[in-house]
Amino acid sequence: MIRAIRAGIAVIAVFLLANCGGDSAQPRSKFKSYNGPPVTQVVVKKGERKMYMVSGTQVIASYDVNLGNQPVGAKQFEGDGKTPEGMYFIDRKNPRSRYHLSVGISYPAAKDIAYAASMGLRPGGDIMIHGLGPDGRMLNRPDWTAGCIAVNDEEIEDIFAMLNTGVPVFIYP
Repeated sequence: MIRAIRAGIAVIAVFLLANCGGDSAQPRSKFKSYNGPPVTQVVVKKGERKMYMVSGTQVIASYDVNLGNQPVGAKQFEGDGKTPEGMYFIDRKNPRSRYHLSVGISYPAAKDIAYAASMGLRPGGDIMIHGLGPDGRMLNRPDWTAGCIAVNDEEIEDIFAMLNTGVPVFIYP
């Protein structure tokens, strides 16, 4: 009888532990919600390695960033390793990015395409604000992208939630 009671208590204990978040806990979602003021522009200052989320005239968030592997100067050609400079727009969001999450920047603009074409080259493209993902974590060095703007994975989760398509992006030297 005592043996049966102890066995019953053991079963109940295992059941309670399993339901208290042990192995059955759900993984944290990378998709967050955002209820703050709307982001009306993104400002990137390449020389400072900083990115600012701005609502009206108020900076509501700032991030340290990594840039392309040749960070000085504006992107002109595919493969130059530079991050663009100028005014662009958020034009897409990629929830399945190999860099955790990513938000697209509208580079190349017409002027970028025309300049590259005048030199007989392509302007490149697919410029994003993105997280690290496994590739970025493995590199573990500054200015490692092919021209994108990188933050850590937790930060891109916030940025992904904050930004909508059409928001202007100003990238300064």
